[in-house]
Amino acid sequence: MINIPQNLRSSLLSMNFSKKEADVYLGLLELGKATVSVIARKAGLNRTTGYHILDSLAAKGLVSVSGSEPLQEFVAESPEKITVLLQKKFDEYQNYLIKAKATVPQLKSFHNIKNRPHVKFYEGKQGLIDVYEDTLTSHEPLRAFANFDDMHKALPDYFPSYYLRRAKKGLTIRGVVPITSEALEREKHNQKEAREMVFVPHDKYYFTPEIDMYDNKLMIASWKEKLGIIIESAEISDAMKKIFELAWIGAKTLEKNK
Repeated sequence: MINIPQNLRSSLLSMNFSKKEADVYLGLLELGKATVSVIARKAGLNRTTGYHILDSLAAKGLVSVSGSEPLQEFVAESPEKITVLLQKKFDEYQNYLIKAKATVPQLKSFHNIKNRPHVKFYEGKQGLIDVYEDTLTSHEPLRAFANFDDMHKALPDYFPSYYLRRAKKGLTIRGVVPITSEALEREKHNQKEAREMVFVPHDKYYFTPEIDMYDNKLMIASWKEKLGIIIESAEISDAMKKIFELAWIGAKTLEKNK
């Protein structure tokens, strides 16, 4: 049986040698030159398995063969050949990587994602700003369930300029909003900020996150979790717009009755 330091075997295993390949190669290094029977016996394998392993090592350039059966002998190539082998594989995979980088964009164009929702997550203060900036790309009026108190508390320096930039783009918004002192103060600027809103009772319909609907997108800004989400889906966006219109009618009715 082979008696080789365990660290050498472990090193070969870490270089993608199989256990049997490592044992055969190490045994052959120690023997120098030997027949398959001697090599297999030293590695603790049967003769047939020894042949298969030696053929595998020969294909990798780590073993050479001389003579012919029944006197055929195997010789271990210099361990430096391991470096040559791994360098060759490294070069091959680098070439694969270069080709992949060139091909992936083309493959993506064939990837059928038309009917699959896209979901993007944005974290922290900057993430919340990013989702609001995306609403400025809308090609249609915005619809929103919004809460001015939590919005302004989270991003106090952001919204005043955001409102004006949105209005300057001619992008109007309708919002269903819990009635609070902050919301009533904002109402005074509705015309300048291109906004129309309907109030709902604070005690029954107070909600924290903002939900905006525009184009084929749904934007959610979670103030407590400091998390922004944009879902891009024509089906989901359309459903939420219809839910908003029902809520708008209901809120108008509540406001009128009050």
